[in-house]
Amino acid sequence: MQRVIALFAALCATLALSLAVSSPASATPPGIPSTATATSQLAALTVANEANAASYNRDLFPHWITISGSCDTRETVLKRDGSGVVTNSSCSATSGSWYSPYDGATWTLASDVDIDHMVALSEAWKSGANAWTTAKRQQFANELSSPQLWAVTDNVNQSKGDKDPAAWKPSRTAFWCTYAKSWIAVKYKYALKLQSAEKSALTTMLGYC
Repeated sequence: MQRVIALFAALCATLALSLAVSSPASATPPGIPSTATATSQLAALTVANEANAASYNRDLFPHWITISGSCDTRETVLKRDGSGVVTNSSCSATSGSWYSPYDGATWTLASDVDIDHMVALSEAWKSGANAWTTAKRQQFANELSSPQLWAVTDNVNQSKGDKDPAAWKPSRTAFWCTYAKSWIAVKYKYALKLQSAEKSALTTMLGYC
């Protein structure tokens, strides 16, 4: 009996380790809505074609800005979303680990991690932000109270660029639900428009919830 108990305990330990490896713990941005709320928010958004693409300039969205002490927005998100993050006197991360939910990779160098704007700045510009004040665009680019900023693998972020969900989705379908809910929450909070194809893609992704 003792041998059976010991084998069972070993099996449980192995299973726990397997779960820990396959599903690494990671912090997530605040404000991700429930599926029901995201569905309602999506229905409330205005569908319209993008506009003003030619007048977009990234400098119209000042970032990164100082959040606290010597820490700017990027460093704040790295500390929020990382595990065991250690910073120096300038608030730069010197060690830690970061799990990228877009592709399932884990990184131990902050230089391998980008801070992604869930709704890209140029996407926001073409969806209504062109009419905002600079102060509001700065708020959007450094948004910490909604699921707008994510620590992710740098080349994945670069692959995404300014594409909306009709043109780009995370490689991990397991994250599609959270991705769609986060995208919708940001667009809803800032009353940004969306395209018909974008709405269809988000509806499909919500089906994974």
